[in-house]
Amino acid sequence: MKETCTCSFDFRQSIREIHFNGIKIGGDKSFFFLKENDNNAKPVFALELNIFNPEKSSHIVKDVYGKYFDDKIELVKQAQLSDCDILGLKFNIENLNQVNEACLLLNKLLPFISKPLMVRGVNVSDIDKVLIPKLIKNLDRECIIAFANEYTYKEIIPLIIDGNHILVIRTPIDVNKLKEMNLLASKMGLDLNKIIIDTDMGGLGYGLEYGYSIMERVKIAGLNGNEILNMPMIAFSSEESLKTKEASSEDLNGSFGEFKIRTKMIEVVTACSVISAGVNIVVLSHPESVQVLKGLFK
Repeated sequence: MKETCTCSFDFRQSIREIHFNGIKIGGDKSFFFLKENDNNAKPVFALELNIFNPEKSSHIVKDVYGKYFDDKIELVKQAQLSDCDILGLKFNIENLNQVNEACLLLNKLLPFISKPLMVRGVNVSDIDKVLIPKLIKNLDRECIIAFANEYTYKEIIPLIIDGNHILVIRTPIDVNKLKEMNLLASKMGLDLNKIIIDTDMGGLGYGLEYGYSIMERVKIAGLNGNEILNMPMIAFSSEESLKTKEASSEDLNGSFGEFKIRTKMIEVVTACSVISAGVNIVVLSHPESVQVLKGLFK
């Protein structure tokens, strides 16, 4: 007897569409239900700088911007010459004593930033619950704020609402925790249309394959009508990929290829992987990677 498929997936829904300073984020549909004249959502590319201490950047970033590290205004101007859609600033401070200095730096840079802006903390919860709220208070425009998690959301979400910003919510590669965080944010008054999902790649812990599978699960749930999971997704793919020994060490044999080219290719290939999983915003470190990837979606 011929077997028939009993799959319950519908996929007739679309991912929420966020409009951010003229950029459309999300709104993607399943390819199964695209009409002939439909334009499916294109990924958005952010170029991120370790703005507080650029010396902590990858070697490929130093190759491009190293001569501007002592003049952070010029560094920002140079980064904006790239083809990125969003400029990301990571305030990579080391302790709470540097919070006020980070705020002063943000105020100094804001007049020179013309691209849509994403402001990011350190990814250390005890610092971010102090740093991110203070950075938000110094903003003069709508921004994407990255990120809140289960330890910092209570301090961050009220200021996101007051400032009409867009919040990245990060959960540690766990769909149930992601649902819980989105529900908690909603109960605090944050519009679900102001949330971007970060499933956390975990490329060096769980491995890219596991991180990829979680992204796929979230995207499938969103396309199948789950209103708590149908937000656009973001991936800080460059940060994760450039930690690998293949991307950071020259002490590998010649079969791995030329070091600098290899590093760029690892960044691009990792970005392509998360885009395939359904990510809407990809955060990169090298302007050439932005140019290569945007060329794939013209």
